[in-house]
Amino acid sequence: MSDRWARSILRSYGWAGAAAYPFVGGYMAWRASRGAEDGPRRQERYGKTAAKRPPGPVIWVHAVNESETLAVSGLIGRILSLGLNIVLTTGTVGSARVARERLADRVIHQYAPLDIKPAVSRFLDHWRPDLAIIAESEIWPTTILELGARRVPMVLVNGRMSDRAYEGWRRWPLLSEALFENFSLVSAQSERDAERFSSLGARPVLVSGSLKTDVEPPPVDELELRRVLGQIGNRKRWAALCTHPGEEAVAANVQKLLAARFTDVLTVIMPRDARRSDAIEAELTALGLNVARRSRGDKVEEKTHILLCDREETGLSLRLADIVFYGGSLFGGGGENPIDAVALGSAVLSGPDHARCNDIYGPLVDKGGVRLIKEKEMLAGAVNYLMRNDDARHRIIDSGTKALETMRGALDVTVRGLEPFIHPLVVKAKLGTGVVHRR
Repeated sequence: MSDRWARSILRSYGWAGAAAYPFVGGYMAWRASRGAEDGPRRQERYGKTAAKRPPGPVIWVHAVNESETLAVSGLIGRILSLGLNIVLTTGTVGSARVARERLADRVIHQYAPLDIKPAVSRFLDHWRPDLAIIAESEIWPTTILELGARRVPMVLVNGRMSDRAYEGWRRWPLLSEALFENFSLVSAQSERDAERFSSLGARPVLVSGSLKTDVEPPPVDELELRRVLGQIGNRKRWAALCTHPGEEAVAANVQKLLAARFTDVLTVIMPRDARRSDAIEAELTALGLNVARRSRGDKVEEKTHILLCDREETGLSLRLADIVFYGGSLFGGGGENPIDAVALGSAVLSGPDHARCNDIYGPLVDKGGVRLIKEKEMLAGAVNYLMRNDDARHRIIDSGTKALETMRGALDVTVRGLEPFIHPLVVKAKLGTGVVHRR
């Protein structure tokens, strides 16, 4: 395959997308009907928006899912501290929730335009970004080529390349080079990732480590936290966070078993998808448990067995207990990132499946900062043991804190790598209108 042929294929991809554009609406409407798209904001996926571009330099940061949005939140905080404007795009309803929780109105949030030329062009015409920062592995040909054609510098941060993706790109070396050469910098999570990006045509490439470990815990309304803790009082409690289907029933069983040993025990449950809350409440109530729901403003009373945290307040849920089980780890969900709970000083428990977060769990487990539960029947015993044994609980907490410190540093490396791209924008902002957009 010649270089000319590779570029011809990429142009054909763009033309095919443009041809399909008129027919995308039905598919997007179907996704919205299933909750996979934010219906009222669906037009943003076509590059349309009612939001105004702020004066001065604008940096476009893109992170498609919840994990990627969480990972770049610390980097976004650093950039915001320099007085620059950020348009953050995400691809899912869940990632939009993370953006609201972590960044509130400090950024302009938009849903990412579809990788179809009319949508991407409309988005870029409106926002006119001075720099594009893309998270992890978001390689969208039309978007990359459009940015390249407009000479907008592109940086891939927290870059990773899975075995499957690498093998796929390696079959088409000229095609991959025609895309990856558009990046001004790739900041990779590991040496292996860096080697893969380099072999596919990216230049230059640096190794930063994972931004996931440099994330600050989500903020919390301190007054509301004190109010809820006042309702809970001195009751023994533990939390099951980011639970997937089936894990709420496991948590309910733990609550029942613990109640035989502690007369005042409380279980805090925060489902990964709050839209399941009605079904979860019905399931728990059928098991004879009294449920208080945050979405209803229910108080935690003496008779309450379960506090169901079904509002966008992860920061509060994380701070209600110092024994935390992370869901998605018992029935094939791939696990959830435990960094927040570790950073806040909780003893973290997880099931055996943490494939999506192996890079995080590996060092924590090795150093004793997370205790793994081999099967669901062991969870009640582990929680019971940690409730009764302060020394064991604090050993896990202390080990987690020390392990986390050794895992951090990627944010500083990434910021240093970005400095040649960001510093001119800071100067430009200061020499421009003098008006810096703050939200």
